[in-house]
Amino acid sequence: MTFLIVLLILLIACKEEQKPTNIKLQGSVFGTTYRITYLSEVNYQESIDSLFYLVNKSLSTYMPTSDISKINQGDTTVVVDDMFVEVFEKAKKIHKETDGYFDPTIGRLIDAYGFGSGKEKKDLTSEEIAALMENVGFDKVMLKDRKVYRESPNIEFNVNAFAKGYGVDVIGRFFESKNIHDYIVEIGGEIRARGTKCGKLWKVAIEKPNIDGTRSIQKVIELDNESMATSGNYRKYKINEDGKKIVHTVNAKTGQAEESNLLSVSVRLKGDCADVDAYATAFLAMGLEKTKEFLKEYPELKVVLLYHNDVGELAEFVN
Repeated sequence: MTFLIVLLILLIACKEEQKPTNIKLQGSVFGTTYRITYLSEVNYQESIDSLFYLVNKSLSTYMPTSDISKINQGDTTVVVDDMFVEVFEKAKKIHKETDGYFDPTIGRLIDAYGFGSGKEKKDLTSEEIAALMENVGFDKVMLKDRKVYRESPNIEFNVNAFAKGYGVDVIGRFFESKNIHDYIVEIGGEIRARGTKCGKLWKVAIEKPNIDGTRSIQKVIELDNESMATSGNYRKYKINEDGKKIVHTVNAKTGQAEESNLLSVSVRLKGDCADVDAYATAFLAMGLEKTKEFLKEYPELKVVLLYHNDVGELAEFVN
């Protein structure tokens, strides 16, 4: 009888140990931080680290030995992996939809402005920008038989604008392959949320675009099996010798790194985080009115646009 009681207690204990709980992981990746919460009985930290490594090996312009870095260095023997192929196809689709406002071939311009992995050039002249623009255009890059062909060796392919979002998707899909349906993955502010937390939708905050360095909340959003990405120019910028503000979002149509009237763009979609990450980048370059026109054709995209109105006050557009 005592043996049976002990056995029963052990069985109950085992069942309790296997009960799914909210596992929280955090760390650094892609030059920023990540936070992951998911409902499971298994800690997948090692698998997640391995997936991060694979994303970097394929797509990181900061890793000289990555596939994308080798291609930019002129290595024509590189045979790209499935990750690269998917990112290339996504970029091509969104480049076409946004009429070129999203363009992964602006790598040399990003470097020149001091926001990339390459050499910065101080106080770019209009002539220098025009010369760099000659090598911008996603139509000048082709992917065939898993090899990338560039019209010019001066074209730099750079997917940093939505690499974080893609990394978020890679982890989210991994969870789904393990039949984990309740999770949230956040890398540097880009988010993919599925299912619920304790039966309630995941909640995330959109920051107020404070220019004084302080941090406060503008709005709280519930994510219903959605991905969300936010881009803003109010924190990451430089001031040149003339006192002019140089922002990190480069307009692929003009080559300029000037502020639009949009301060912050948050885009969400019942889909991949890479997509909303790319749209957010494009919208920031488009500005308020062009973005609003674009959204009429793509109502599946939900946005929170924060901007300065005609009298300089912070205003909000939500669709």
